[in-house]
Amino acid sequence: MLGLNNDIGIDLGTANVLVYVKGKGIVLREPSVVAINKENSRVIAVGSEARRMLGRTPGNIIATRPLRNGVIADYEVTEKMLRHFLNKAGGKRGLFRPRVMVCIPSGVTSVEERAVRQAAVQAGARQAYVIEEPLAAALGAGLDISEPSGTMVVDIGGGTTDVAVLSLGGVVCSCSLRVGGDKFDEAIVRYVRRVFNLAIGERSGEEIKMAVGSADPECSPRQEMEIRGRDLVSGLPRAEVITTYQVHEAIAENLEAVVGAVKEVLEHTPPELAADIVDKGIVLTGGGALLHGIDTLLSRETGVPVYLAEDPLSCVALGTGRALTMLNVLSDTSRRKKPLVLKKSS
Repeated sequence: MLGLNNDIGIDLGTANVLVYVKGKGIVLREPSVVAINKENSRVIAVGSEARRMLGRTPGNIIATRPLRNGVIADYEVTEKMLRHFLNKAGGKRGLFRPRVMVCIPSGVTSVEERAVRQAAVQAGARQAYVIEEPLAAALGAGLDISEPSGTMVVDIGGGTTDVAVLSLGGVVCSCSLRVGGDKFDEAIVRYVRRVFNLAIGERSGEEIKMAVGSADPECSPRQEMEIRGRDLVSGLPRAEVITTYQVHEAIAENLEAVVGAVKEVLEHTPPELAADIVDKGIVLTGGGALLHGIDTLLSRETGVPVYLAEDPLSCVALGTGRALTMLNVLSDTSRRKKPLVLKKSS
């Protein structure tokens, strides 16, 4: 049962939700997928169980991702998903509701930010705070951002890529790009459709990316993978073979957008902080950072050393939990200190 002092940090990602509980670490890591019965709006499955249903449900059941491009696309479903994960992470709520810190992309609007906070409160939080993703990622990666020294983080998530330069506990300059792992998957699906005349699902696109995908094929071993789908001409099942080079060709445009965002932030970085970044390098976090060769690509394009965080998938979740213990250190613009509190109904 959650007690009075149980703080919870949530990485509310487009692809996955990670929940951090104070004193316990990351207790939950589930896909951001919800299966709902369309006839009565009842939730049938959440997380891993719902993800297995993607593209395989009967007419009366819909498996959906309530978050798109890093923001809430379906508020009611997001609230139900959050409530499920909060209960699963800490048991049934007792007398005391937890304080919750939720990460958001650095480029969200005030309306999108309030929707996240409201969903967390409605799902059972006593107080709901939000923190920008690159700031949480830096904290989770163990970087010291409280000093007057420049630190650069590139967080490549499922829905967004957030690039930021941090100093003195806040964001100096940043760029949020609505390009992430999902866009890579969609690009692979379109490429397979165009080149092989084969229809595959987004889940298959993700599996191809993880198995043989590369951001820099020159530095990656040439690999092949058999893909299966529906022939667009005959309508019958068919198999083809896709290579690492072809996957790179499919996602090249999205990779250029990520590189462009990193360059843009570097161009707007104050000279003194830019000098620090040249010394310390750029830190990569997020699931997209696991794409083979993305560190060498960014390093070659920017001329700055690029390092992969120790646990890129968990950095943001760990950072949200850590942020709740250092609200006095984080700058006003980054920590959004004033929480949203549930008002008692009269």
